[in-house]
Amino acid sequence: MRDPAHSRISQDETSPALRILRRAGRPLTITAGLILVWQIVVWLTGVPRFILPGPTEVAVTWVERAPPILGHAVTTVTEILLGLVIGVGVGLSTALVLTAFRRVRPWLMPVLVVSQAIPVFALAPILVLWLGYGMASKVAMAALIIFFPVTAALYDGLRRVDPLWLDSARTLGCDGWRLFARVRLPAALPAFGSGLRVATAVAPIGAVVGEWVGSSAGLGFLMLHANGRMQTGLMFASLLTLAVLSVALYTLVDLILKRLTPWQVEDHT
Repeated sequence: MRDPAHSRISQDETSPALRILRRAGRPLTITAGLILVWQIVVWLTGVPRFILPGPTEVAVTWVERAPPILGHAVTTVTEILLGLVIGVGVGLSTALVLTAFRRVRPWLMPVLVVSQAIPVFALAPILVLWLGYGMASKVAMAALIIFFPVTAALYDGLRRVDPLWLDSARTLGCDGWRLFARVRLPAALPAFGSGLRVATAVAPIGAVVGEWVGSSAGLGFLMLHANGRMQTGLMFASLLTLAVLSVALYTLVDLILKRLTPWQVEDHT
């Protein structure tokens, strides 16, 4: 006969709340450890505040300057999200064209390589010159960084579909668009997810670099001006805000991708 107490413990161990707590425990522990190391370094080295402020000072600065920080954060997040949507859309379209039209590949692949061979930092002033100091140049920067990982990952995934799956589907009368939609695309989703995760992680780079080159709003703009005025606490507060937003965006995309690919086995060890 099973022990009721043991049964309740087993149910608690598999409850959604406990699983969420376990998943959040490790990141929170790592964050707390990094903050502690940061504070210890400040104590032991006695580094001046204008070079490296302590976490307490940065937290106080964030609370005091929360309205402008959050206002600039909205601008940066908007740039990142628009760049992500455009970059993913262009990447998806390019990967589908490369897969469907073999004659286009020798002409399009060099263009893709050249687009990534030029450092994005070198393109930032040109995009600002062409598109202005507003949001358009920052969105273009983010999209330019994002589209290549998405294109490469999805194109590779579509090319590497198991031939046995394709043969079995054709035997069952599935061909053309149905073969692509029901076999090739679902099989390529894990590869596409890997590319999208990379794209999400690097998306803030384009937006912030664009803000550094020329802008009137955004966390990059706020950091640049805080650095020029030796407001190191504000600069670190803006940087940490950008880091938190980037991690939150990555986590959200990762959760969505896991829902889209429930068949993908993961190692939880």
